[in-house]
Amino acid sequence: MAGFQVRTDLALEARESIGEADSELRGVSVEEYYREEEDVRVTRVTIDTKNAAKAMGKPMGIYVTMEAPAMVEPDDEYHREISKCLAEELLELLPDSGQEQEILVVGLGNREVTADALGPQTVDNLFITRHIVREYGKAAYNCSRMNLLSALEPGVMARTGMETAEIVTGVVKETSPDVVIVIDALAARSTRRLNRTIQITNTGIQPGSGVGNHRNALTKESLGVPVIAIGIPTVVDAATIVADAMEKLLEDEKDLDTMKYVTRQQMNFPELNNMYMTGKDIDAVIKRISFTVSEGINIAMEMRME
Repeated sequence: MAGFQVRTDLALEARESIGEADSELRGVSVEEYYREEEDVRVTRVTIDTKNAAKAMGKPMGIYVTMEAPAMVEPDDEYHREISKCLAEELLELLPDSGQEQEILVVGLGNREVTADALGPQTVDNLFITRHIVREYGKAAYNCSRMNLLSALEPGVMARTGMETAEIVTGVVKETSPDVVIVIDALAARSTRRLNRTIQITNTGIQPGSGVGNHRNALTKESLGVPVIAIGIPTVVDAATIVADAMEKLLEDEKDLDTMKYVTRQQMNFPELNNMYMTGKDIDAVIKRISFTVSEGINIAMEMRME
């Protein structure tokens, strides 16, 4: 299978890809629970050692994965429950919970490419407060305590001529937020997780990593403040789809030897390695799930002050 690499941004899938033989991988702990009221399965993967990070292909830290099978459905009440669940999980990772803080939300991605527009569209629906509070004080919102929320949509380097990390670093240096929350579209290994999974991590993010377009990372080390990344997989590697389909077909026929051979040959097709697939209704889905994420952040900001 030389030359082929299954690309995924999800730590849960990276853990699954290691295989049952390494299920007791040292330095990796997995906690799983089901939120019955919201119909959400939450998996918390913690990577504690450098060796485990190398084996997983992910930085050390905490990765919370929320799997919500009905998230693609146009059910406003269900999406509200997902937003509340996201808010609670986000608060678990945010430092100094309960304290007033300045939060900078960065919406990564290309607004002109629908499957990559999660970040910019999330920013559109945030309840931005920093400019109002700095101008008129907290009395403008009739409260004595509140978080200050600001947002940034850095765009893509092809349009700005600047690395995303350069833009974000400059804004962080000028505005001095306490925490940066980065929103980005991700790549998944499994089609069943497409647009149905939310990953939250305290390790930051490397823009474009899921599709092999590695840019400078946005992390606590590079920005000087804690970085929380929220992402939803919106694309799947085309070669992965073909491999899964072949495996399923041959598995049903109980021809395991042929399955291994054909899959190996298919994985060597270089023309598939730079193709990514998404759903035909991705425009409506992105609009819906970006609002869900933005509401999750808005609710989290309110819950911190309760």
